[in-house]
Amino acid sequence: MSEAGVIDIFIMTGPLPRDVLRQFTSLVGRQELPPLFSIAYHQCRWNYLDMKDVENVNDKFEEHDIPYDVLWLDIEHTDGKRYFTWDSRTFGDPLKMIEGVTRFGRKMVTIVDPHIKRDTGYHIHSKATELDYYVKDEHGAHYDGHCWPGSSSWLDFTDSRIRDWWGERFGYEHYKGSTPDVYTWNDMNEPSVFNGPEVTMKKDAKHHNGWEHRHVHNVYGLMMHRATALGLVHRNPEKNKRPFVLSRAFFAGAQRWGAIWTGDNRADWNHLTASEPMLMTLGLSGVTFVGADVGGFFGDPAPELLLRWYQVGAYQPFFRAHAHLDSPRREPWVHGPEWMAMFRTAILQRYQILPYLYTLFYKTSIDGSPVMRPLWFDYPHELDTYTVENQHLLGSDFLVVPVLQDQARTVEAHIPQGKGDSWVDVTNGASFAPGKHSISAPLEKIVVLQRGGSIVPRKYRVRRSSALMVNDPYTLTIALDKNGRAEGDLYLDDGDTYNHKLGHYAVRRFTWTKSKDGKSSTLGVTPEGDGRLTSAVEIERVVVFGVDSKPSEVSVSVNGVTTQLEASYDSQTRRLVIRDPFVRVLDYWIINIKY
Repeated sequence: MSEAGVIDIFIMTGPLPRDVLRQFTSLVGRQELPPLFSIAYHQCRWNYLDMKDVENVNDKFEEHDIPYDVLWLDIEHTDGKRYFTWDSRTFGDPLKMIEGVTRFGRKMVTIVDPHIKRDTGYHIHSKATELDYYVKDEHGAHYDGHCWPGSSSWLDFTDSRIRDWWGERFGYEHYKGSTPDVYTWNDMNEPSVFNGPEVTMKKDAKHHNGWEHRHVHNVYGLMMHRATALGLVHRNPEKNKRPFVLSRAFFAGAQRWGAIWTGDNRADWNHLTASEPMLMTLGLSGVTFVGADVGGFFGDPAPELLLRWYQVGAYQPFFRAHAHLDSPRREPWVHGPEWMAMFRTAILQRYQILPYLYTLFYKTSIDGSPVMRPLWFDYPHELDTYTVENQHLLGSDFLVVPVLQDQARTVEAHIPQGKGDSWVDVTNGASFAPGKHSISAPLEKIVVLQRGGSIVPRKYRVRRSSALMVNDPYTLTIALDKNGRAEGDLYLDDGDTYNHKLGHYAVRRFTWTKSKDGKSSTLGVTPEGDGRLTSAVEIERVVVFGVDSKPSEVSVSVNGVTTQLEASYDSQTRRLVIRDPFVRVLDYWIINIKY
């Protein structure tokens, strides 16, 4: 709402939802391409107790061969809730701890909230007081409210000088014990004030140039998010590494600065169910790097609820498990080996689809289309899709139908008409025509269908982190449409820097076509865009659903040289598997299939 009664209105003429998002994000800014690690799996709780606890959690992921990319530290890692500090009793050697986590390509995130402890011995507070950088109360004194540290003040992020100063606090000379592998979490930045009206700042508090808080409340968190992200960019001399900052508060255009999550949810089925429309709505506002705390922040989820949350979280844009201080431990191995195997499977699915997901983030950086979207976004002329809120599209090619009820072993899937093509469950080859279907969803399974006419790149090697998967080969999973055709894209860059803006990236479009007489098909690759990226990564397998007959010959042609390939065909699932083409993903090649 607008407390000041001032509203700016912009009209987006569309006419289609995709056009509206393209127009809106051209105005407020589009999703910046996040670093690759940030779209993988994150492990968090309030709080990991000490360095030994961090080491044990990291070692358990190693022991059970479960990948993860980021370990998070909440407020208890600090010295008395003084941000940019470490508790010397429990985190006395942060550099050693960070090295123990990051040596396998992983990262860490530490929380940095906007409330500053009013302690004259705290360097952030003493300097902010000296520079007069705090928001003021109605009498002109520095605003004093209550938050986690007790008596606190809040920096005025509406002032560009203060934003710049804040960003400098992330420099390694100021944030002792931090490294380039440490990223940031901005929580409580609405701002949250425990003793304030509506648990926020008084509306007549004074900001830069005399603006009252009622005028700037909605952008306060955005300005902090921006200052933090730019601080992470500028802390490195080359200023070329992409930041990662998670924020709880946001406003139009927040997608330029990082990720958003839905705040402190609860471990129950209603909150799991609510996460679906909440995240889709955020995507429709342009804020598409979004997620909900897997398992629910408050409470103690039963293993089944936790598993179902992991399963849907693996197919949402931001994938982080988080828990309250008073919640029992719930890392993937806590409930025993049988449950752990299912949690592990859900996490592995996330890592398998990272190439597809990263390509979606590239696309949204170009046109604003949400990574996670309701069915009607892609099928606006199908009116019966407008009431579907319990399933979502991940890009255009995945239909995700999660289990959202306790003890449910089936889901009711609404499959859009589109061009009349079927959707395929690539785990078992089952094909589903447009319409409503009751689909089996046993405890170990989440129903994810691939659109007929699509080609999705995947990676199946199990590694400790996404950084160790960079040189692993791809599998192309192809679901043919009713005309025996399919296409799909793969975006590649270094996953870490801004070099893609200088042309160091590559986009490849894969196309499967069928001859008019039906006696042959071809799979080829063409470049999309002018990229200067080099890569020796290969394709190790092509899996095709919807093939009507067993091929008599399969071969690959590269630079005029033709090589015969091995292939197997399953007539029941109509699945063709082409093995070991070992063509480089960035080279020009054609795979020929004769029937």
